[in-house]
Amino acid sequence: MSNVLVVGGSGLLGFHTVVELVARGHRVTSLSLPPAATDVEFPAGVRALWEDVTTATDDELTAALDGMDAVVYAAGADERTVPPAPAAHFFYEANVLPTQRLARLARAAGATRFVLLGSYTAEFAERWPELGYRARHGYPRTRLAQEEVAHLEGDGAMDVMVLRLPYIFGLVGERRPLWQFVVDRVQGPGPVAVLGGSTSSVTVRQVAQAAVGAMERGTHGARYAINAYDLTYVELYRLACEAVGRDPDDVVQVPLDAMLPYGEQADAAAAAAGTEHGIHVVDSLRFQDRDAVSDWEPTASELGIEPDDVRAAVRETFRWCVEHPADAA
Repeated sequence: MSNVLVVGGSGLLGFHTVVELVARGHRVTSLSLPPAATDVEFPAGVRALWEDVTTATDDELTAALDGMDAVVYAAGADERTVPPAPAAHFFYEANVLPTQRLARLARAAGATRFVLLGSYTAEFAERWPELGYRARHGYPRTRLAQEEVAHLEGDGAMDVMVLRLPYIFGLVGERRPLWQFVVDRVQGPGPVAVLGGSTSSVTVRQVAQAAVGAMERGTHGARYAINAYDLTYVELYRLACEAVGRDPDDVVQVPLDAMLPYGEQADAAAAAAGTEHGIHVVDSLRFQDRDAVSDWEPTASELGIEPDDVRAAVRETFRWCVEHPADAA
C-alpha cells in the first residue's frame, strides 16, 4: 500500500485514476483546481485538497507532498487551447514548468515514483519527424520537453514514467466531454468530410489501469504509448451520426488535398488574430491522414491494462452529449 498524490484528481483522467488506486488498496490524496466540480464524489477515504498547482507556493505543494510515496500528474493544457502566439511559450508555462517544479519538490519530499500523463503527439513527433512536430509545433515540442524535465528531476532518486495517451473516451460526473465538437460537427449541414487515417484509442478505465500499473511496476525513463483500438476517423464520425440520428453514410472519406485549403485558412485566421494552434491545422490534417496507432502489446502486459470496449465508450460519450445539449446548460 502506498500514499499517492493525484494532481488533477477531479478531472476525467485523474478521477478514474483515484478510483483505481483506491480499488487496489492505496491511500489517495487528490490535488485539484479550487473551482471544484460539485458533481464529482470521491470514494470514501480520499483526501481532497483544492489548489492550483501552477500558482501554489513551494511550501503549499511541499505540504501536499508530505508523506507521499508516489505522484500521478494528470493536469495541464491540451492542444484544443489556441493561445496567443507563440503557442510554445504558453504550453511551456502551462505544462513544462509546473511538471518540473512538482517533480523536483516530490523528489525532495521523499517520493520514489512519479507518473506523468502525457500525449501521444510526443510519440509521433519522434516516429514521424517529417511532420515537423519537434521543430515547429508548440504543443508536441513542449510535451517532449515535459517528459525530459520530469525524467531528469527524478534521475538517481525517483522513478519517473510517462504515459503517451491517445484518444480517450469516457465520462466523469456531469462534465461535458471534449468530444462535443464531433457531435456538433455532424449536426451541421451537408456531408461530413473526414480523412482516411486512424488513431489509437482507449477508455478512461484503461488509462487509470495504465497509470496505476506504471506507478506500481513501471521502469524509470519509460515512455508508454498505449492503445486498445485502432479507431478510424470515418468510424468515429459515423458513431456520432448514429448518436444524433443521422445516416452514418453521410460521412464521406476525402483525400488530404481536399482538406488542406481549410487548414491553411484556419492557420491564417489564427495568425491574423495573434494566436497560434499548438499543432498547426495543416499538419494536424496530415496527421489525421495517417494511421497514428501503436501496438496493444507490450505495454498492456507490462502495465496490466485489461481489454475494454472502446466502441461502447465512444457511444456512451456521444450519447451523453446528445442527452445534455450545451444550449440547455
